[in-house]
Amino acid sequence: MAEIKDPENTIVITLKDGPVVIELLADVAPKHVARMKELARAGAYDNVAFHRVIEGFMAQTGDVANANMEKNYNPGRAGTGGSDMPDLPAEFSKLPHDRGTIGAARSQNPNSANSQFFINFGDNHFLNGQYTVYGRVIEGMEHVDKIARGEPPVSPDRMISVKVAADA
Repeated sequence: MAEIKDPENTIVITLKDGPVVIELLADVAPKHVARMKELARAGAYDNVAFHRVIEGFMAQTGDVANANMEKNYNPGRAGTGGSDMPDLPAEFSKLPHDRGTIGAARSQNPNSANSQFFINFGDNHFLNGQYTVYGRVIEGMEHVDKIARGEPPVSPDRMISVKVAADA
């Protein structure tokens, strides 16, 4: 496994093909990092589907309201919800949306990010300054690359578990 410098600000997402280790950028986007850790610690991300996965672009997940348990998965609603916590203000930075970075998904309103996030498959610099970057994959990107594609995928892959490394 990758060297984890700061276990409190590292997330491990277990996918069907293996673990994905994400370094969170608390100094860049502290509110987004705190939210991800809070939801991970509550188990809210466990078994949540990747509901929007576009080849060469990104894999989006984190709709804890609509994509959580199998019985609640509704392809028509997945991607429209968040958590029961308030939306987050944008924390834009100069960090580019490079391959493996984690971005906060949101609606047209820049201050509407909540629980959803995406992992960039490639360098998506057209997103720079418009979506909050708050983490980067430091190991396991090859597992992210295998996530089923689709909007939504016919048989979506899921985050089996999402844990803060400090709690492991």
